[in-house]
Amino acid sequence: MSSPATCREADDLLTQFVREHRLPDEYRQLATEYWLPLSNRLASMFDGHTLVVGINGAQGTGKSTMAAALAMFLGNLHDLKTVVISIDDLYLTRAERSEMARVLHPMFQTRGVPGTHDLRLAMALIRALKAAGSESDIAIPRFDKAVDDRRPEAAWHHHHGRVDIILFEGWCVGTTAEPATQLKQPINRLEADEDAQGIWRSHVNASLAGEYSQLNAMIDFLVLLQAPDFETVYAWRGLQEEKLRASMPDGTHLMDQSALARFIQHYERLTRHNLATLPQLADVVFSLDKRHCIRRARYREGVS
Repeated sequence: MSSPATCREADDLLTQFVREHRLPDEYRQLATEYWLPLSNRLASMFDGHTLVVGINGAQGTGKSTMAAALAMFLGNLHDLKTVVISIDDLYLTRAERSEMARVLHPMFQTRGVPGTHDLRLAMALIRALKAAGSESDIAIPRFDKAVDDRRPEAAWHHHHGRVDIILFEGWCVGTTAEPATQLKQPINRLEADEDAQGIWRSHVNASLAGEYSQLNAMIDFLVLLQAPDFETVYAWRGLQEEKLRASMPDGTHLMDQSALARFIQHYERLTRHNLATLPQLADVVFSLDKRHCIRRARYREGVS
């Protein structure tokens, strides 16, 4: 921080942020200790060309809240025009996934894994944001998880003007393809029962090796929120669904415990793969414990 006045400004921003997002007061310390220095580092990297920052973390790690905090600091303390986009808003429509399920494999009806996102839309959006000028008006897609479908374009958010930093968050942002040998054995009951021939997981992996690698190549700086293990991720995802149910009581596609257990198994293979591989690939790793506290922050050697 450059001055005491800036420190006071950051503290005031956090007070409002914690209130608006209904966060525990402890979040102030986490944001001050970790997100504020990261925002300063990202600001120092900005050289006039739009910086694309990928944020990877399993379900429940706090990616969305972290991205919002970073955007607040970057905008208010550094005057950088920052846009947050989520890969969750870039799913294929329900109808498009139904067609994939009919043609390729029934498991593609379930959103989430690589192959179920609209990669052309994602890459076109990032290119448009990077090329934005003072008069630009960029429509940013939105997905409604309560009805499991993309919202109509009239409900999309619009960003006006230039973009200095794009914060691109998602559970498979930056994820790499697995070695083919790892695909042979099913990793859970879902794969054993419904993908015995490995057709679904092989297509997921081929998607990662193809278009998703092109999307990942657009990322300039990768942040990893590292969960302790998959079992903790499972518990955190359950808490997310409870919150969604509380906020959307009339939702027609919210999941009960049985449906949630099956849903999460779609993510297990690549969540475990991410936990094993991304710590070596990310530019900064924030290691979380089971209580969502950060145990350690490690910046890759050579990252200024």
